[in-house]
Amino acid sequence: MQTYTDLKPTFTDPEDWTLNHVLRTYAASQPDSEFLVTPEENRRFTYAEMLSSAERIASTWYRTGAQQGERVVIMAQNSSELVRSWFATAVGALVEVPINTNYEGEFLRHQVVTVEPRWAVIDDTYAERFVTIAEHARGIEKFWVIDSGTENRDRAVDLLRAHGWDAEAWETLESGEVQELPQARPQDLGAIFFTSGTTGPSKGVAMPNSQLYFFAQEVVCFTRLTREDTYLTTTPLFHGNAQFMAVYPALVAGARAVVRPKFSASRWIDHVRDDDVTVTNFVGVMMDFAWKQPPRENDLDNRLRCVYAAPTASSIVDDFKKRYGIEAFVDAFGLTETCAPIVAPYGVPRPAGAAGLAASEWFDIRLVAPETDREVEVGQVGELVVRPVQPWTCSMGYYNMPEKTLEAWRNLWFHTGDALKKDEDGWFYFVDRYKDALRRRGENISSYEIEQAVLGHPAVVECAVIGVPADVEGGEDEVLATVVGTGDVGPEEILAWCDGRIPAFAIPRYLRFVGELPKTPSEKVRKAVLREEGITPDTYDRTAVSDSDRTAVPAV
Repeated sequence: MQTYTDLKPTFTDPEDWTLNHVLRTYAASQPDSEFLVTPEENRRFTYAEMLSSAERIASTWYRTGAQQGERVVIMAQNSSELVRSWFATAVGALVEVPINTNYEGEFLRHQVVTVEPRWAVIDDTYAERFVTIAEHARGIEKFWVIDSGTENRDRAVDLLRAHGWDAEAWETLESGEVQELPQARPQDLGAIFFTSGTTGPSKGVAMPNSQLYFFAQEVVCFTRLTREDTYLTTTPLFHGNAQFMAVYPALVAGARAVVRPKFSASRWIDHVRDDDVTVTNFVGVMMDFAWKQPPRENDLDNRLRCVYAAPTASSIVDDFKKRYGIEAFVDAFGLTETCAPIVAPYGVPRPAGAAGLAASEWFDIRLVAPETDREVEVGQVGELVVRPVQPWTCSMGYYNMPEKTLEAWRNLWFHTGDALKKDEDGWFYFVDRYKDALRRRGENISSYEIEQAVLGHPAVVECAVIGVPADVEGGEDEVLATVVGTGDVGPEEILAWCDGRIPAFAIPRYLRFVGELPKTPSEKVRKAVLREEGITPDTYDRTAVSDSDRTAVPAV
C-alpha cells in the first residue's frame, strides 16, 4: 500500500521549528536576498529588512507593556504592514490572531471575546466595526492603524480615541529602538486561527509554533520549493492558506514571496509573468475562474512550474497544465487543526477523484465508523481521524473551549468530521462532510452562525442552513436557508436583515419557507432530509430574480 514519503524537513532539529528561528537563520546567511514583494505598494524587503522590522515592532509592543504569550489581533487587507506585524508576533513570542476582514457584528464580537486580545493592528476601514462592539472589546488597550489608501486613517484614529481606546498610526510601531526580546519555543502557542463552527460558534484553533512551521514545511516538500523559487499568493492573509501554506513556506525554503491584495481571474497569468512566479496557489473556484478566461497567444510565456490547488478541479487539470506549460498540480487534504495528513505527490499520476496518500511517517490516520470509532474496512466510507507522530505538529485544542477540545479529540484521535474512503493502493477519496460546515468563496462558514443571524429576525421561528453544490467546480457550496416564519415575511426582508449581521459571502443565495422543519424524535433537525430535497420549485434564488420580479413570499 502506497504512502507519501517525501516529507524531509529543511530544518532537521525540531527545536528549531519556529518562525523566529527560521527568519533569523536566513537573515544571517542571505541577508540581502529578497524575501517579500508587494507589487501594488511597490515595496520590497530583504530577509535582513524583514527581521529588523519585526524586531522593532515587537520591541514597541514590549515597551508598551506586552507580556510573552499575549494575543495581538490583526484585521487588515493583504499588505506589507500585515506581514511585518505577523512576523513581529513570532519574533516577540506573542500570539497572532488574524481576523477575517469580512467579519463584523456578532462574528467579530465572538472572536474578540474568545481570545481577549490586548493589542490590535487594523486597517483604518475597520475602526467602525470595533466601535460597534466596543462594550465587548474593552480589553484591547491600543490600536495601531494601517493607512489603507482611503485617506481615512486620521479619522479612524480619532474615532477609536473618542470611544476610549489608545490609538496611533501603524508607522509608530517601527519608530523605536530594538530591545532584547523573549524567544518562543516550538511548543509555545504561536497563533489562533478561527475555523467554522458547526454545532456552535466558530472555534479558535490554538496552533503551536511547531505546527505552524510543519504546515509550511509540508508545502515546501510537496511543491519542491527551493531558494530559486518565487511563490505568489493572492488569497487573504487572514487565512491559513496564504500564511502557512504560501508566505511561510517561502520563508522556510529561503525563497521569495509575492503578496497581492486579491485574486484577478483576468490578470492572474499577467501577475505570474510580471513577478517571475514559479509557484502559486488556488483555493476553491479560483482555478475554474482562471481556466474560463479567453486563451491568449502568450499563455505559455511564463516560468510557472507548480500550482498548489485545494481542491484541484480534476476535469480540467491536464488541459490547464498544457495551456500554461505547468509541470505539476499538487493537492493536500488537511485541516487547520492537523496540518495535511494526506498529500498528493508532486508529478505522480493519481486515480480520478483521489485526494492523496497518507503522510504516514508523520501522522497516524484511520477511517472509522462515527458511531463507534472502530476502523472500517478498505473501500468503506468512514470518518477521517488523525493524531501526530511528531510532538506539536497538531493543534493544542480550541482556545478557551475545553469541552469542544475534548469532544474533537475523543479516544485520543482528532475527529475531522469528514467522510473519506481508501482504496487498496492507499489512495484516499473525499466523499462528504459529516459536519454541517459549508465552504463558500474559499471560506469555511458556520451554518450555526448563519442560522443564529436569521433567527434574530422577529418573524422567524426556526431556521436550518445547509450547503448545496455551487454551479462551478471546486468544492464550493451555495447557502440554502430553510425558514419557518410567523406572518408575512418575504425573502428580501430576510436578506436585508442578514446584511451587516453576517459576512457578505455567508448571506444565503437560496431561501425556502416551510411550515415545519423535519426533525428526529429528539427534536434535532434532520438536515439530511433537507439535503435530499435540495433546491425545490418554491425555493427563492436571489441571483435569478430581477428587480421587477421581486415579490414577497408569505411565510407559512
